[in-house]
Amino acid sequence: MKDLTHDLADRLTRYCAIDSQSDADSPSSPSTAIQLDMQRLLVAELTAMGAEDVTLTEYGAVLATIPGTREGPTVGFLAHVDTAPQFNATGVKPRIIRGYNGGAITYPDDPGLSLTPEAFPYLAEKLGHDIVTASGLTLLGADDKAGVAILMTAAERLLADPSLPRPRLRLAFTPDEEIGRGVDARLPQDLGADFAYTFDGGKLGEIEYETFSADGAVVTIKGVSIHPGYATGKLVNAIHLAAKIIQTLPQVTLTPETTEGREGFIHATDMDGGSSEMRIKFILRDFEREGLEEKGALLRQVCAAVAATEPRAEITCTITPQYRNMRYWLDSDMTPVELARDSARALGLDPVSVPIRGGTDGSRLTEMGIPCPNLFTGMQNIHGPLEWISVQDMEVAMRLCLEIAGRAAKG
Repeated sequence: MKDLTHDLADRLTRYCAIDSQSDADSPSSPSTAIQLDMQRLLVAELTAMGAEDVTLTEYGAVLATIPGTREGPTVGFLAHVDTAPQFNATGVKPRIIRGYNGGAITYPDDPGLSLTPEAFPYLAEKLGHDIVTASGLTLLGADDKAGVAILMTAAERLLADPSLPRPRLRLAFTPDEEIGRGVDARLPQDLGADFAYTFDGGKLGEIEYETFSADGAVVTIKGVSIHPGYATGKLVNAIHLAAKIIQTLPQVTLTPETTEGREGFIHATDMDGGSSEMRIKFILRDFEREGLEEKGALLRQVCAAVAATEPRAEITCTITPQYRNMRYWLDSDMTPVELARDSARALGLDPVSVPIRGGTDGSRLTEMGIPCPNLFTGMQNIHGPLEWISVQDMEVAMRLCLEIAGRAAKG
């Protein structure tokens, strides 16, 4: 097979330059209209390369079929087009450092930033690789436009060469994965796959089948508003009560910065409002259902305790399920995981399975009946300005996609 790094780098940099950030506060589907800019581009490119059944759904996902050349199960491959709302993603200027020499990578738009192999040892393994970063003021968006580029390159390769063995393949490019809304209730039936894979992982060789279970929470504090000059004994400041809730929650345990491995957390992500009303948004994470329930109960207890100190205030805590650990379902049938592991070994890789301290579209798809492990792309330092990826890692991921397709056809 020819070296496809040029095609992958071109796709990645083109895709990353398109702003497609999602917005958790938007009720629409997709949450932002700009995601449709990416989706319409993918529809045009898939149609031009000869994919079948190319569709942009009402809920903003792009679906397509690569016809099979052999019998076998229908296999789905997915990636998401939205980028994380946690950091600026407007005006992304991707750049390629070709033949990385092992030193510090600096950023033209923020000279104070530096990406070094000392701070990030995985970078030290990429001598001679082509490294893609942003310019310093934005994230890159390789999460998950690397996955999109990998699947689009693989699709073009498969459609151009009917001799490559594969069963019927279904592609899906979803919006709103970063805000936990990537899998619409209609997607499993529309996808029509026996099992699937998301290309939304990190280091080379990672094949993940265990994720966090996740809930979201919104705490609303309504105080009593009155002119501050006449507030004695009357004003109830919602900001003070919000601060009490944050201060009462664990600070040296159960936060993202104090946990690792299989430990879960309660993470305050946003706080807004004023003295009359405040809103705090949280994400709750644990690998087990029981642990997730305990964290929700703790948050409610803290809200109730603070409310008891000021009966004139109104404090509500609403907890909403987001996704569940895909391991609960994949444990009973590891077929797609073993297929991916065998395919990785065929490429000379040593497959590694570690719990994801996060989630993917595969978490929801698996829960909804389509087993869907997560596969590596090479992306690193996601959701921030030091995000980077090796194009050569992306090529290995693309070859893994082809290998899985071929082995599914043989089986």
